[in-house]
Order: sequence, then C-alpha cells, then structure tokens
Amino acid sequence: MTSAAKVVAVTGASSGIGAATARRLATDGHRLFLGARRTDRLDALTGEITAAGGSAAFQRLDVTDAADVRGFVAAARDRFGRVDVVVNNAGVMPLSPLAALRVDEWDRTIDVNVRGVLYGIAAALPVMRAQGGGHVVNVASVGAYEVSPTAAVYCATKFAVRAISEGLRQESGGDVRVTLVSPGVTESELADGIADPDAKAAMAAYRAVAIPATAIADAIAYAVAQPPEVDVNEIVVRPSASVA
Repeated sequence: MTSAAKVVAVTGASSGIGAATARRLATDGHRLFLGARRTDRLDALTGEITAAGGSAAFQRLDVTDAADVRGFVAAARDRFGRVDVVVNNAGVMPLSPLAALRVDEWDRTIDVNVRGVLYGIAAALPVMRAQGGGHVVNVASVGAYEVSPTAAVYCATKFAVRAISEGLRQESGGDVRVTLVSPGVTESELADGIADPDAKAAMAAYRAVAIPATAIADAIAYAVAQPPEVDVNEIVVRPSASVA
C-alpha cells in the first residue's frame, strides 16, 4: 500500500532502525527530516537519499534536551511546511544488574528512552493540532512486554513508552494517530553501549538470531501508509526463531 507524500521527522536516524526507516520512507515518496547527534552520518544518509531522487534534510538533535527537540520539529515544519509524522526512535540499552549500581547509566536510559519520547510528543502535538492531524510513531521493544535479568531499567523505560503511547492514543480523539512498534532482536548498534561485561556477553548470545533493521522499517512504513481513518496501534516484530 502507498499513501500521499508526508513529511516525516525521525529521531535516532544516524544508524540502525532510524536510518533504515529513513531509507524506506524516502523510497515510498515521503519527505524526511532526520535528527541525531552524529551529523556526519546524517549528512551521508541525506546525500544518499537525495542522490536516489528522494527528499531529505537533517539537523543535529539531542533528544534529552526539550528545547533541542522543539527546535528540531520546528525546523522540519519550516523546511517542508508541515510535520505529518514524528518517529520517536532514539534509544539506548546499557544493560547491567541492578546490584551493579550503574546509576549514571540508569539516568541516561531514562533520559533518552522516556524523556526523549515525551519531548518528541510535546514538540509534535502543537504542530499537529494546528494543521489538523498527524501521526506519532514510538519505537519501543519486546522489552515493553517482558523483563529479563540485567534489563530491568531498560524494560521499565520501554513499558513506559508503551503506557505513554496508549495514553496519547486515548487522549487524541482521533486527530493524532499513535503507533507503538516493538522490535525483537534487530541488527543495530544498540548493544554497543553495554559496559557491564556479564551483560555484554549474555546479550551477544541473545542476539545470535536477529532480523535486519529493514524489517522494522517496513512495519513503520505499513503503519504510516494506512488511510487517515485507520490507526495501527501496536506492532511487535520478532525473529521467527525467537522464543523471547
């Protein structure tokens, strides 16, 4: 299914699911505004998309800074005239046992995974309300449905994203569509931030079976492509061989 071209702002777009989503949505004819901290990668991705005939621009973005997120969404609107979809994709996963007391990592996980999503919603809602509608896509995880050792804080943040998404859906009155996309093990750089050696080793084994980031991009594209009266609320995408 295809849909009319939309303006889509994507956070965490420099790699993994974010970059794959940008490529897929650009192929579908949407106009992309990309955000992340690594501007060299954003520049390369934007160049790739435009060279292929797509439309894309970028701006450096720190999702833990509310003003930065507001500026990002405002810049997308200024560049393209509106913002139809915001994909809150930026996330971190520094796993460790709670007893390791990596409080700084807990804070960072909450800041990026929860506050980053809330800041994205806060920036997008006024724009979407003013233009008469929009779509918020929040990328969570299978960790939004289950908890495993070393992942308590990470899973807590993804449970929060799931709750926030459902609350936003109920409050939107149909004006703003809300989709929660929860990937299982997916090829990405997410596990690179794990500093705890035991958690890192366990995750390496856990990630032995993984699906490509394009599988998640396809799920996001499916939700975005639906007609205005259809709101795809939750999509869980796992490797077919996964038991978790």
